[in-house]
Amino acid sequence: MTRAYIALGSNLADPVTQLGVAFDELGRLPQTRFVARSSLWRSAPVGYLDQPDFVNAVAEVETALEAETLLAHLLDIERRHGRVREFQNAPRTLDLDIALYGDDRIDTPILTVPHPRMQERAFVLLPLNELAPDIVIPGHGALRDLLPGVAGQRLEVMPG
Repeated sequence: MTRAYIALGSNLADPVTQLGVAFDELGRLPQTRFVARSSLWRSAPVGYLDQPDFVNAVAEVETALEAETLLAHLLDIERRHGRVREFQNAPRTLDLDIALYGDDRIDTPILTVPHPRMQERAFVLLPLNELAPDIVIPGHGALRDLLPGVAGQRLEVMPG
């Protein structure tokens, strides 16, 4: 079994509900055990700014699935939630990304792990910090050492 961390985000069609349903669906993946989820965090959009704020979280799973098979399941969940990829950083009903897959570094045409730029994004690092504060991001170092670099990004934990 490999411990993986999935970054979740949504800013369309009731994002809180989208993430809640996605957590449930992650728990039903084959050969996978749902371990924990972070709080929900509200964040400002990155890249394309003319869109609603996002709701983000991180889920921790243990899986026997290979990374690319796990990705295929995540893309299927996104499709069922109505995800449409109009342009980079577009608004979305649901975004599921493999942030970390064990200690692996993966760089294939369809998957890069650790997720590109995760070390620059508070909306990934702060929820991840709730679940695994002592984790090391392969190629980037200890999570605790990356947190000061995202301290200026607007992000707030949501109640409940």
